[in-house]
Amino acid sequence: MKNKFNLNKLISLLAVLFLIFNVISCQRDEDVAADDLPQEELTKITLNVKDIATGASTNYSYIIGSGAPVIPLTDGKSYEVTTTFWNGNEDVTKEIKDAKDEHFLIFDFPRSTINLTRLDDESSTGKLGKVGLKTKWEVEKVVKSSSPLLQLTLIHEPATANEAQNGTAWGSVTGGETDAQATFGLSN
Repeated sequence: MKNKFNLNKLISLLAVLFLIFNVISCQRDEDVAADDLPQEELTKITLNVKDIATGASTNYSYIIGSGAPVIPLTDGKSYEVTTTFWNGNEDVTKEIKDAKDEHFLIFDFPRSTINLTRLDDESSTGKLGKVGLKTKWEVEKVVKSSSPLLQLTLIHEPATANEAQNGTAWGSVTGGETDAQATFGLSN
């Protein structure tokens, strides 16, 4: 009789845990639906790199899950860089601008010395500061060690964001989730 009683308690406990799990899962699904730009919808990130001195510009596109395109830069030069986000052939950068209070870009140059200034206008400046969709790169040294790169990360709903340099990264956050991440190679 005791085994039957314990089995009934165990079944009841498992049923309660199952219900709790389902409620939590449903809440998480609602959060994803509320996300203005779910990670699954981003397929490509394009950087338009414009040499400020010559005015020449080139697009470099990172396709999510593929290899890193290489951006040639020159020591001592400055570049204006515009970041665009894509879902297939659709430019979804406007969704990021519309939710500028919820997005922030981190630019990490771990094997280069590049100074970054955010040039965002009011369309991409929110309560967290400038998102980073338009930036100026002042290149001191492209190849400081082997395989220089840019690790670009779009953060969704950080609690706080700071535009200042933090180690090799320009920008830091507390909290939030990664909406997209791209790696671009750099060369001289």
